Amino acid sequence: MKKLFLSLFLVGTLATTFTSCREESTEDKVEDAANDVGDAVDDAADDVEDAVD
Repeated sequence: MKKLFLSLFLVGTLATTFTSCREESTEDKVEDAANDVGDAVDDAADDVEDAVD
């Protein structure tokens, strides 16, 4: 019974390790880039608004 729990723990640990260390997909990278562009546009709009006031 002890070996069963240790084996399950080991498998769970390995599965978690490999899942958490995967690289970002292209879709994730594109989404991050789009968010960065959106933030930059918002910042620029705020700067223009401050300059006009």
